[in-house]
Amino acid sequence: MEEVQTATALFTNDAVVLGILICLLAAIFYTSSLTTKFWTNFYKVIPALLLCYFLPSVLNSMGIISGEESNLYYVASRYLLPASLVLLCLSIDLKGIMRLGPKAIIMFFAGTLGIVFGGPIAILAVSAFAPEIVGGAGPDEVWRGLATVAGSWIGGGANQTAMKEIYGASDELFSAMITVDVIVANIWMAVLLIGAGISDRVDRAFKADSSAITEVKESIQNYRSSIARIANLTDIMIICAIGFGGTAIAHFGSDVITPFMETKKEFLSEYRLTSMASSFFWIVVIATIIGLFLSFTKMKKYEGAGASKFGSAFLYVLVATIGMKMDITAIFDNLGLFLIGIIWMIVHVLVLLIVAKLIKAPFFFVAVGSQANVGGAASAPIVASAFSPALAPVGVLLAVFGYAVGTFGAIFCAQLMQYVSP
Repeated sequence: MEEVQTATALFTNDAVVLGILICLLAAIFYTSSLTTKFWTNFYKVIPALLLCYFLPSVLNSMGIISGEESNLYYVASRYLLPASLVLLCLSIDLKGIMRLGPKAIIMFFAGTLGIVFGGPIAILAVSAFAPEIVGGAGPDEVWRGLATVAGSWIGGGANQTAMKEIYGASDELFSAMITVDVIVANIWMAVLLIGAGISDRVDRAFKADSSAITEVKESIQNYRSSIARIANLTDIMIICAIGFGGTAIAHFGSDVITPFMETKKEFLSEYRLTSMASSFFWIVVIATIIGLFLSFTKMKKYEGAGASKFGSAFLYVLVATIGMKMDITAIFDNLGLFLIGIIWMIVHVLVLLIVAKLIKAPFFFVAVGSQANVGGAASAPIVASAFSPALAPVGVLLAVFGYAVGTFGAIFCAQLMQYVSP
């Protein structure tokens, strides 16, 4: 007798599921943009990014859609992610970042170093009294999941997903790590927003000169106004060509490099560099390099037509497909992971404060430098605008720069965490 196949979800057609996810994202972004008291207060408590992960996971848990039965995550991670990396890196304005002054750059990289070394320090600290928390085997090795947090806290969602694919963390572990990532990061963001209200006192304690902030504000305003324009159809088609053309080159390069790396697996395994034999590793790296290269060419002008907005849209579709695969109850089985995340964040904060004290950096640079790493383009502008709405682009600029260094910084951090893991 022929076996009858039964669907486990209400909607299994990927076209329908994609429509549901995009409508869900649109609703989140629309309500988060409203200025009414209810929605303003709601999104102060519940970050929009958390909803982008959480609501698709609720639909998955309720059996309305299924991450297991859908191919959307594969499509988004292989096609939309590299296109997003190209377009986000395309908008990097290195000259603009330099105009922010050396202290802004120093604090950004201080935040990056705090995360790179905070991960292995947290593992060492926890393994000293509870090694079972940082153990695991195969795809459930905790360091693999923590590698995704490193990607998020240095670069953002795109880098986080890249680390998942490169290091092969299981879906269950990744679900728990996303929750740790979002909750710990947003607790710290809340602290920064409170700090923005007393930034004058903090600057006096650090003996910092905040007059440079005015110059930063003016230079960013001038830069943004000089490139901004309304995109026409030609602009849109060229932006799509840049993103997906870069994706094509990244896939082609990966197809050439990966077979060669597979012949060197013994050597790579000896030095714990097996990720370099992953095709996805090279897709991500090549896409990032392409975006950086194009940022020095005339293609960069398409940022004025909204190239990074397209990249962000692709990224949030990817975020929603990740949410489809989430088990929202996973964190309750891994409460020890929160301890790792908190210690990690404390190291990040300590490095920032020590460096800020040494160079007498304004608290604004501390806050934005931190959020450009930890929160990325989703929350860095929020923290920057807490000081002054006109300064929001500073957060965006540094956060986009984080996309470029995020992949490489997270890979280095992941290798360190692998070495120190029990």
